[in-house]
Amino acid sequence: MAATERVALVLGLGAYQSIEPLDNTRSDARAIAQTLEGIGFDVTLSLDATGDELRQLMDDFAFRSETADLALIYFAGHGVEVQGENFLIPVDAEIGSNLDVQRQSISLKQLLASVEHARKMRIVILDSCRDNPLGDAIDLSASAPAPTQTTDQATRGGGGLAPARPDRGTLVAFAARDGQVALDGTGENSPYAQALISKMAEPGLEISLMFRQVRDMVLQETKNLQEPHTYGSLTGIPFYLAGAADGQVDVSGIAGQAAWAAIKPDQEDQLLALAELGDTRSMLGLAYMRLNPNEGRFDPEQAVAFLEKASAAGSAEAQFELAKIYERGTGVPVDEARALELYQASAAQDYADAINDLGFMHYQGGLGLPANPQKALELFERAADLRHPQALFNFAALIDDGLIESKGPGDAADYLYSALRSGSSDVLDLLTTRPNMFSPQTRRALQARLKDFEFYAGAIDGQFGPGTQKAIRLAYGLKN
Repeated sequence: MAATERVALVLGLGAYQSIEPLDNTRSDARAIAQTLEGIGFDVTLSLDATGDELRQLMDDFAFRSETADLALIYFAGHGVEVQGENFLIPVDAEIGSNLDVQRQSISLKQLLASVEHARKMRIVILDSCRDNPLGDAIDLSASAPAPTQTTDQATRGGGGLAPARPDRGTLVAFAARDGQVALDGTGENSPYAQALISKMAEPGLEISLMFRQVRDMVLQETKNLQEPHTYGSLTGIPFYLAGAADGQVDVSGIAGQAAWAAIKPDQEDQLLALAELGDTRSMLGLAYMRLNPNEGRFDPEQAVAFLEKASAAGSAEAQFELAKIYERGTGVPVDEARALELYQASAAQDYADAINDLGFMHYQGGLGLPANPQKALELFERAADLRHPQALFNFAALIDDGLIESKGPGDAADYLYSALRSGSSDVLDLLTTRPNMFSPQTRRALQARLKDFEFYAGAIDGQFGPGTQKAIRLAYGLKN
C-alpha cells in the first residue's frame, strides 16, 4: 500500500496575544481543511500555533511531504514584509523591531523548504496579505497604501507582501497581489477562502485554470479591490485537485502527452487564452496535446510553435522538450546545434532532466560534443543534488564503484536514500531484488541511514533481510 499521495498542512492563526487579533482566519482554515479532506488530502490542521509549534509542524510536514506527489500549505494569519522578505507571525510573537520579526516569525522561505521535496507538485497558499499589524514598531520597506475600504468590506490587515520567487515546480498563491491587502468580507469566510473552497472541490478543473477562476471570483466579490496573484510555475503535468469530472479521463499516473490530450475542449479554449497572456505552462500543455500521435489534435508544427514561444519566454521545461524535438527531427529538420543550445539553456536554469541528459552526452560524445567523462561526472552529481531520480541512483553507483575520489560509502548511501524518498521505483526494485550489486560498505551505510530515520532497528551488517527490506519499503513511502 502506498503512502498518501497528497498531503496538506493548514494553519489558521487569529488569537494573537500582543497584536491585533483576526476574526475569520480560523474559520477559513477549518473550511479549507474540510474541503481538502473531502477531495482526498491527508490534512494536518493547526489553529493558533505558537512559533515553536509552527517550526515543529513544518519539520514534521517536510518529512511527510518527501513521499507525497503533492504537498500543499495554506496559511491564514498576519503576514508582513520586512526588508524584501515575507514573514508569517505566530500568535505568541512580541515584536518591537525588524529583528524581532525575523527572529520570532516564520519566513516564506521556511514554508517553501517544507514542501520542496514533494515528488511532483508543491503549493503554498498565503491568505495573509495584510496591513502592517505592528504600527510604528517596525519599518516595512516598499509598503503601499491600503485601498479605500467600502462600507461592507474590512481588511484583514496597507502594505501587502513582497513578490515571491519560488523554485520551479512550486506555486505560491497570494490572496492579494503584492502591495494590496486581503479583505475579510462580511460572511464567515473571507472572499479568497470562499473562492478556494468553491473551486478546489470542482472536479475536472485543471489547476492552472482553478487559480485563474479563483482570481476572477475574488475580483468580482471585492469589486476589484483585491486581486489574487500566483508566483512560480508548476510542472508541465496536468493536475486536478478534485479529480476527473464525470465522463472525463482520470489523468493521474498518465504520461504528459496522453494526460494533456484528456483535457476537455472548453478547458483547451481557456488554456489558449492563458497562453495568449503569456502563461508558459499553458503553452507547454497545448504543445503536448499536439505531440500525441494517438489524438486528433496531432500537429507537430503547431507544437513546435508553442514550445518556441514558451522557450523564448524562459521556460526551462519547454527548452528541454524542444531540444528533444530538434535532436529527433519531429516536425522540424534535425538540428543538433540547436538541440544542444536548448539543452544547455535548460540546464543553465537547473532543469534536472536537461542536466542529466547532458551528462550522458558528455560521457558518450553526443550532439557533436567530445567525450569528456570528467565533465559528465560533474553533471551527474549536479543532477543528483537536484534530486533527479535516475541521477541519484547513477551517482550512487559511480561512488560505490570508486569512480568519485572525494566520496565514499556513506555518500553512496545518502544518494540511495534520497532516491528512495524521491520515488525512484528503479532503486526500490534494485535494492529489493539485487542489493548485492552494491558493496557491503555501502549496504551497511544505507542501513545506518535507515536507522537514523527510525525505519530500521536491526543490525548494521550489510545483510538485506526482511527487516532491511521492510525499512526500504517504508522509506520509499509504502506502508507495508
